[in-house]
Amino acid sequence: MNEPMKYFGRFFTAIALSLLLNACLDEHPKGLMEEDKAYTSATTLYLNTVGNLYLQIGGHADSQGLQGTYRGVYDYNTFTTDEAMLPIRGGDWYDGGYWQNLYLHQWTETDLPLLNTWNYLYKSVGLCNHALKEIDRHKQLLTDLQYKEFTAEARGLRALFYFYIMDMWGNVPLMMQENVSLKDVKQSTRKDVTTTLIAELQAAIPYLSDAHSNHEGNYYGRFTRPVAYFLLAKILLNHEVYLGDKTLKFTIDGHQLNALQACIACCDKITEAGYALESNYAANFFVHNENSKENIFTIPMDKIRYENKFLNLFRSRHYSHGGAIGMNAENGSCATLSTLSTYKYGTPQVDKRYAINFFSDTLRVDGKVVYLSNGEPLVYRPLEVALSLTGSKYEKTAGARMAKYEIDRTAHDDGRLQDNDIVLFRYADVLLMKAEAQLRSGHDGSIAMNLVRNRAGMASLPATLSNLLDERLLEFMWEGWRRNDLIRFGLFHKAYDVRRPIEGENTRFTCLFPIPKGVLQRNTNLKQNPGYK
Repeated sequence: MNEPMKYFGRFFTAIALSLLLNACLDEHPKGLMEEDKAYTSATTLYLNTVGNLYLQIGGHADSQGLQGTYRGVYDYNTFTTDEAMLPIRGGDWYDGGYWQNLYLHQWTETDLPLLNTWNYLYKSVGLCNHALKEIDRHKQLLTDLQYKEFTAEARGLRALFYFYIMDMWGNVPLMMQENVSLKDVKQSTRKDVTTTLIAELQAAIPYLSDAHSNHEGNYYGRFTRPVAYFLLAKILLNHEVYLGDKTLKFTIDGHQLNALQACIACCDKITEAGYALESNYAANFFVHNENSKENIFTIPMDKIRYENKFLNLFRSRHYSHGGAIGMNAENGSCATLSTLSTYKYGTPQVDKRYAINFFSDTLRVDGKVVYLSNGEPLVYRPLEVALSLTGSKYEKTAGARMAKYEIDRTAHDDGRLQDNDIVLFRYADVLLMKAEAQLRSGHDGSIAMNLVRNRAGMASLPATLSNLLDERLLEFMWEGWRRNDLIRFGLFHKAYDVRRPIEGENTRFTCLFPIPKGVLQRNTNLKQNPGYK
């Protein structure tokens, strides 16, 4: 039955699903008879229901996909933090103040990218609901085990999309079936949504494969059991933010555990599944990273077969940098001053991951200095970065730029279409989640934390909350986790780098984004998140 994710695209039918639950609307798919013809066996049923869902993980247009595109999930979790910024560079990167407003926490309910991101995530949930309905409607094509496996995978993917919805907006509609009348679409509390996601993941886990999803083969790019355990561990680590209750108990392998104990148990399950740190940190981001021992869940990339784009490197490199590797570039995103400080840039103690994560100082490509159009060497100036660089001597060259992913010199579309799979979940995060859960439980998390540090060639440190937060930045720079981390550590709403809190931010209201105005206008049952007018 199972076919590699790489080949799903050959079998997808053109069924009219794009409007399902888009922004929680009550839509009814057309062409039902044509869709039924696509379901002739267990294989075709899988490919045209569950298989179809994987088209939503990556993207090629703004606000689509979990990573790789602009103005979507990744940008809202990265450029709103102390990790990185997109400075105004003269006539570049103003865009109506959008990027600077992200950094300053001055977003509004009328921001179109926020609405587009909401619509993308709820469309993905709607497709999951439709897949589950069709699996149930055609279960006569399946064995009992196939029915449970197909259902588990679709439920796991729905939980994945809902994780980002709940994390970004808090109290949201919990849509667990399709074609719900708009008048019946109500807002659930964040606690109820989170509790449901935990239950959904736990129900799915017994019927998911143990396969390593990042490896090419039948389960390449799919939602397998280790992926589910990772997502469950992440939710449990954030239990105080999501559930607001330290007393809840969770059952793991028949044992009643508190949230932090359950988080550790989930992390241990991933270790038991055979994941380990790569000896070379950079190997996880090579052009051909499908054999990584560490990557748990990735967006499969192939410049020939897929439309999924990876724009982050393209967005960051200077124009001359792009030219030197035979591509274009947009000369935008860079590290903040506080990130440089955490990496100890410019000191003898600079973290060894700095050279992997950033292009910095005099740029060389293939060992040769890259020159600007005026004949001067291209020198990235990390310490000259500011939110607005207009008029600065270093307007076009300020800031340490994104590296991390090995450059695919055969990439298409000026580097937007590459072969490096985009890393979403990896084992280093499992170790740091475990270390943090141990520390917050009153135990020593140093062993797990220092496995990550030592792999990078860095000396061991005691596992304090401050050291753990720094380690997460050092390790996961450019991977889209910083907002989640800062909120959990109680710092997202506070001053950092060159940002100062906005009015009323002491209430932490910016830890949630506003529900888009277009959504509220369509459904008057929904209430805006506190703090937004």
